[in-house]
Amino acid sequence: MPSSWWTSVADDVLRITRTDWGVRFVLDRPQKLNALNGALVHALMDALDAAEADPDVRVIVLEGAGRAFCSGYDLTEEAGSEIGGPVVWRELLAADVAATLRFLDSPKPVIAQIHGYALAGGLELAMACDLIVAAEGTMLGEPEIRYGSAPVTLLMPFLIGQKRTRELLLTGDLIGAERAARFGLVNDVVADDALDERLNSLATTIASNGPLAVRLILEAFSQSESEPLTQALAYEDKAFQSVLQSEDAREGAQAFLEKREPHYVGK
Repeated sequence: MPSSWWTSVADDVLRITRTDWGVRFVLDRPQKLNALNGALVHALMDALDAAEADPDVRVIVLEGAGRAFCSGYDLTEEAGSEIGGPVVWRELLAADVAATLRFLDSPKPVIAQIHGYALAGGLELAMACDLIVAAEGTMLGEPEIRYGSAPVTLLMPFLIGQKRTRELLLTGDLIGAERAARFGLVNDVVADDALDERLNSLATTIASNGPLAVRLILEAFSQSESEPLTQALAYEDKAFQSVLQSEDAREGAQAFLEKREPHYVGK
């Protein structure tokens, strides 16, 4: 894959920038508060495929342009002469669920950097990331029930428990970033002007660790979410045995003894 793949994958709804530690995916529909439409969802999946195939990408960050991370689904999506028809909405929902599952199962760590609003399908996408860092004024929620629609959330009960999930889904209430952090929905809350600095620090730290170990940790979590505990534990044991026998593990131990930075090769 050419080293400049991110320039060919990006389009007018998704901006991609390269960093020292990986890439930033920027949802780029600010006039719609980055509401998800078919083009954006498919661009995200194409970009994720390309980033996962690039060995120089250690961390992926997902963020939004303008005043919000993502306000949910764009219910004005067109299909021929119809606006917001039920067929369009079903197709968009199916595509967003597929994208959410792709991010959830990504072998590379993904951090959601959220601000403004993270609502409905946008919140689902953020919850599929491994970590969420939020600006202080961010509002999060699943407000669909207020508009006569039922929210589709696959992830929230695993993150904050059944009772809190039911409260948010049945009321449609939005919660601030600080309360979301107390619930366990958000990892960190920082001032708006410190968001990029915190994100870069977190991504740099993760990228400095052994890529093989990082990948197997993510795979173990994925297994634990989709299989019975006994099978997940067996998989975890097998995976980490392979890590202990890797070149990266030997390099990490040697670097520790020699009091130097390790040089990982992902093998």
